[in-house]
Amino acid sequence: MRILVVDDEKDVELLFRQKFRKEIRNNSLELVFAFSGQEALEMLEKSNPPNVIYIFSDINMPGMTGLELLDQVKEKFPSIKISMISAYGDKDNYEKAIESGAKEFFTKPIDFDSLRAEIRDLIN
Repeated sequence: MRILVVDDEKDVELLFRQKFRKEIRNNSLELVFAFSGQEALEMLEKSNPPNVIYIFSDINMPGMTGLELLDQVKEKFPSIKISMISAYGDKDNYEKAIESGAKEFFTKPIDFDSLRAEIRDLIN
């Protein structure tokens, strides 16, 4: 199962690789990373259909925001599930994300147990 993590903070990659070390080692999970919404779209467009089944994206990024990415993914790749994350758990971002089709909304710091359960649900 391939998951795309989109966040402009590059240290997120190391954090995700540490938290999902066991799943990566036993090949049940492959993580790929994009550091902007535009980079994420370019990755998705490289293969048809995209070889990603789930996207976990930050909302607040320079350039294309996570909410803009969500809209584009839902339009171009409707079968890909996408969850959003924000350092600000404000009601407006939550409502916009859910109304736009986000599967879930997480706030920072990430509850990796909840995220792991979310990913398990996608596999089953």
